[in-house]
Amino acid sequence: MAENLAQEIAEEDTQKDKFLTFSLGNEFYGIDIKYVIEIIGIQLITEIPQLPEYIKGIINLRGKIIPVMDVRLRFKKPFREYNDRTCIIVIDVKDISVGMIVDTVSEVLSISEENILQPPQLNGESNKYIRAIGKVDSEVKLILDCDELLSNEETENLASIQ
Repeated sequence: MAENLAQEIAEEDTQKDKFLTFSLGNEFYGIDIKYVIEIIGIQLITEIPQLPEYIKGIINLRGKIIPVMDVRLRFKKPFREYNDRTCIIVIDVKDISVGMIVDTVSEVLSISEENILQPPQLNGESNKYIRAIGKVDSEVKLILDCDELLSNEETENLASIQ
């Protein structure tokens, strides 16, 4: 048991301050690497009626049914045709696997705590999807709060699909 705990701590330590970065148009985002299961190319998505517009449907990933969300649509950005650079980032959040459709995946970056800032609050409200802002050289990466991408109700509905 102590071995497993030591292994988990060592694994968490190697993932600390690491973020998978991706883009939506000219905006750059990052997600904590601990959420990421894998990155795959865009593939055939089976639509399911009565889901929100940003939930594009489901994919079959090696026998596991994964709901996929178009992050552009989730952030109320215009739809963009998928191409060979479009990727699906499969994440594990709230005990379910979800695919996030993004324009391009960039790289895994280390962003130390001193280069991570709180997002600005506008009129007392914050953007609930943005957990922080990461400074990387002369660029900024908007670090997503994966737990906020789906509401509890949406998570329950998508979990029933799996």
